[in-house]
Amino acid sequence: MENLYPEGSAVVAITNLSRSLTIRRYASRIYYCTDPANPQEKDKVYYERELLPYKGGSLKS
Repeated sequence: MENLYPEGSAVVAITNLSRSLTIRRYASRIYYCTDPANPQEKDKVYYERELLPYKGGSLKS
């Protein structure tokens, strides 16, 4: 199965639409994401079904 979001893509998690994330790595159907506002934090881990593409502009609060 091919991954939907390539590395470096901007996405948002369905559980937190107010924070954009960047795909750092895709392995074994799991996306490892970093928060560009806080890159020193640990990676956040999501399945594809938990992510939406970030369209730009303002994010929902």
